[in-house]
Amino acid sequence: MESLIAAIREQAEAARFLAWPGDFDLDRGDHVEEVHLASGAALEGFAGDGAGGTYFFCGEGGEERPILYADSEGGAALIAIGVQELVRLVLVVPWWRDCQAFTDEESHELEAEYLEDMPDLVARRNRAATALGLDLPDRAEVLARLREVATRLGKDFVLVFTPEGHSYEPLFAD
Repeated sequence: MESLIAAIREQAEAARFLAWPGDFDLDRGDHVEEVHLASGAALEGFAGDGAGGTYFFCGEGGEERPILYADSEGGAALIAIGVQELVRLVLVVPWWRDCQAFTDEESHELEAEYLEDMPDLVARRNRAATALGLDLPDRAEVLARLREVATRLGKDFVLVFTPEGHSYEPLFAD
């Protein structure tokens, strides 16, 4: 299978949607702080957001590795297993950081706010997904998977601020 990261770089419209409203930019992979995983597993920044947050691959391997997101305020969470799952999350629920309850109702309210500013959001998202060859799951499925990854699987992925040895705070509560 072709690299999804390479496909994003080749598909300008998809890359633009992922950058905004998705706030996922492949040209922003440097984290401003020195960090490591408490487990000692490898950590590789590969993308970022406009507010200084970073997306990291965890462990060894390729695009199928677990992905941890760290914001610039000292919060972090495992949010996806593999780039394909991450891109689906960002396409379907670009406001995922604000879905603290992981509910469809909460997401629907956030979507309404985005649609006020960007009435063509759904059309742009669908074009981006098509350009990348991705089928999109429904919002409830994406949110349920985010909850599972962030609160259950993510317990083994603790990000540590290396100079002081303290852990980042979880982005999502159980």
